[in-house]
Amino acid sequence: MSFAYLGFLLLSLAGMVVLDVRRKLFFAHDARRAALVLLAGLVFFLAWDVAGIGLGIFLHSESRWATGWMVAPQIPVEEVVFLVFLCYLTMNLVRVVEQVLAGRSAASRREADAP
Repeated sequence: MSFAYLGFLLLSLAGMVVLDVRRKLFFAHDARRAALVLLAGLVFFLAWDVAGIGLGIFLHSESRWATGWMVAPQIPVEEVVFLVFLCYLTMNLVRVVEQVLAGRSAASRREADAP
């Protein structure tokens, strides 16, 4: 049993939290809405995994890098943490793009107003 993969996932997730807090992106912007969006994404991707497992597409295999802890048949704890990371990363990216586009739009308006 190794905690390497889980550790790297948690480290990556911590990076998302730092980015979020510094730029006020997702949870730092609106924690209630962020929690609902993250939960909806997690439920969607877990349902996707369960469907894939049921169809025999996704199968868990032992790894020397993983803990071996399972939250459900064929679903290791690392998968759940990865899905949380994936959803959090996506929403942080969406908010960064919104901020960049809003900044460009404001700059364009200032340039248009300049004599």
